[in-house]
Amino acid sequence: MKLYIVGFGCGSAEGMTLRARQIIESVDTVIGYTTYVALMRGIFPDKDYLETGMKREIERVRLALETARERDCALVCSGDAELYGMASPALTLAPEYDGVTVEVVSGVTAALSGGALLGSPLTNDFAVISLSDLLTPWEQIEKRLRCAAEGGFAIALYNPASKTRTDSLQRACEILLGVMPPETVCGWAKNIGRDGECSGTLTLGELMNFKADMFTTVFIGNGETKLIGGRMVTPRGYHV
Repeated sequence: MKLYIVGFGCGSAEGMTLRARQIIESVDTVIGYTTYVALMRGIFPDKDYLETGMKREIERVRLALETARERDCALVCSGDAELYGMASPALTLAPEYDGVTVEVVSGVTAALSGGALLGSPLTNDFAVISLSDLLTPWEQIEKRLRCAAEGGFAIALYNPASKTRTDSLQRACEILLGVMPPETVCGWAKNIGRDGECSGTLTLGELMNFKADMFTTVFIGNGETKLIGGRMVTPRGYHV
């Protein structure tokens, strides 16, 4: 039997890859985080759903692997299944479940769908960094931020804030401002592909006072990023 780890993108039917939609349509059982199950129910109402809450990721993966011993099923993740998703723990635990194979189905991550809303902020080399310190020590996050800034990467910031982590973005800006000028072009995208979708641009200095949440992705331009016609654009290097 097979367990599909499916990245469903932003959560709208239009934001899914054709492959992701085909896989979810082909199985009877879908497993996921409570919020993601609610999104999938709106698109695929006739499936059987199993769900677990926040901070129960390993339990969720084991539930999916146990289910896959009996029938093909899908474990869904927002965005892409590899990027901060369930592909890694599922592949790590899969050898414990004889007869189960795992297939990873890619999806469109927020760095790409959110970047498209803003223009083209990630055209050249870029880094993706999560500001959540639940699984990564803040000291390691600081190092990654500093190295990305010093390396001239455009940066997409995931998980910039939560109900209990209200100052992560401001702390990140302080680190970046130690390397980058305050006029650096930045942007944000919220509720990408869902009701309430919105986005905007601002400078790194202004970003210090921006109020983000877990549904926001933040974009930090590199030294060449510009605002062109109100759009955030990082040049590829062509002479135009």
